Amino acid sequence: MSRIAKNSIKIPEGTSCVFDNNVLTVKGKNGETTLKVHDKFTIKNENNEIYVLPLNENDKTNPMWGTTRAHVSNSIQGVISGFSKTLELHGTGYRASISGINLKLQVGYSHDIDYEIPKNVKVECPKPNIIKISSADKELLGAVASKIRSFRKPEPFKGKGIRYENEYVRKKAGKTVGGAS
Repeated sequence: MSRIAKNSIKIPEGTSCVFDNNVLTVKGKNGETTLKVHDKFTIKNENNEIYVLPLNENDKTNPMWGTTRAHVSNSIQGVISGFSKTLELHGTGYRASISGINLKLQVGYSHDIDYEIPKNVKVECPKPNIIKISSADKELLGAVASKIRSFRKPEPFKGKGIRYENEYVRKKAGKTVGGAS
């Protein structure tokens, strides 16, 4: 039986939640998100608190109960304060810029990479080697950050590439000169 799923989620002022046909719609100051809720669970809204409840007594041991509650909590937090990630570009000549709805990356290839930014994600480049990504949808934010990082992952010899802020890259020793004797 899940301990996390039993807890209620408080709805702050200025936020509205509507549950209809297994779809939860949350509106807040940062926008609107929709979440498809697993069909074994229902959402009950009372006294500005949301409860995720299983429809069947046997589903109290289902691990999806806690997962569903976490997704609902992330949707509410996303429309209130939002989520953000920061990526850093390490390497000589590596830079990023925004042109229209595209993120332009120069990361050591013979061509520039143009990545089209999804409409629910906000990307800004305060410096040429820093990319700040923010969104109300935590799952979409992680997918976009992962996709941008995949264009040039950090390599283990010089540490060049695109990495998350405060990510530690373990460096390997290079080739040694001289033969084995």
